[in-house]
Amino acid sequence: MTKWNWPAIGALWLFVGLVPAMAAAEEETAAEAPAYSKSGADTCLNCHGDNPVVMGIFRTRHAQPGDPRTPFGHGQLQCEACHGPGGAHTKRPKKGEERTPVVQFGRGKASTIGEQNQMCLGCHNSNLGNWHVSAHDDNEVGCADCHDSHDPRDPVRQKATQAEVCKTCHQLKVADSLLPFAHPLHEGQMACTSCHSPHGSPADASLKRDTVNETCYTCHADKRGPFLWEHQPVTEDCTLCHKPHGSAQAGMLKQRPPFLCQQCHGAQGHPSVPGLPAGLPGGGAPSAYLLASGCANCHSQVHGSNHPSGARLTR
Repeated sequence: MTKWNWPAIGALWLFVGLVPAMAAAEEETAAEAPAYSKSGADTCLNCHGDNPVVMGIFRTRHAQPGDPRTPFGHGQLQCEACHGPGGAHTKRPKKGEERTPVVQFGRGKASTIGEQNQMCLGCHNSNLGNWHVSAHDDNEVGCADCHDSHDPRDPVRQKATQAEVCKTCHQLKVADSLLPFAHPLHEGQMACTSCHSPHGSPADASLKRDTVNETCYTCHADKRGPFLWEHQPVTEDCTLCHKPHGSAQAGMLKQRPPFLCQQCHGAQGHPSVPGLPAGLPGGGAPSAYLLASGCANCHSQVHGSNHPSGARLTR
């Protein structure tokens, strides 16, 4: 007599009954999933091909068909790699309805800054490891606020034009760079990114180096030392004396000597303020040693000295 395994038979019938439901669920999920256009960029160019801003992408690194890492590389999604699935966007909307949007870049667009940046980070996340700890991310700055991915000469990536892009937010810093004594920013010899890392850095002010001094020594290596006779403010922080973005004083100093020096050094030995009684600090007749270049008339080695007799930084 045949013995039937009724539990197994019941499970089999239950599975058979579930198959149509599972198939229907898969079809429903597929119908809800965003669809990509069938012809890729060709579909987009049917409408946007006469726009020179759009067509500029084909002269950038993003549109290199021989590089599989780029959106236009072999087998990639082309325009939809950045703007998202455009299958629904390409369909003519019904009367009274708006066209289904794709991801749009820039301020004032329907796509949020988070959505825009996420598309960029999908490819660039490996070399932007500090982005999520950066001041730009904290302030919800979009990649497209600074970059123009369709421009073959992205202004923010060019030394000559980068400051103009940064100026849209950092107006005071760029204004300082127009003062009489400043770094050669507007001469195209350096850029904001020569010192700062806009995509984030563990250092203060998003500096490219760990400290202010290490950043300055990148160009001013002669001030690094070590010196036999050190000037302590120099080894501590260059910005104690200098304004890095520009100054009205020679050498980009915060104040002119002797007033800058006398913030730390007493004025008793070299009176500098006329009209004060001789008994008060800095009072008496102004010292002749402070004329013209001030303290640097004698103490010329203000960044440090290696001379055996240079304890007072005079030689």
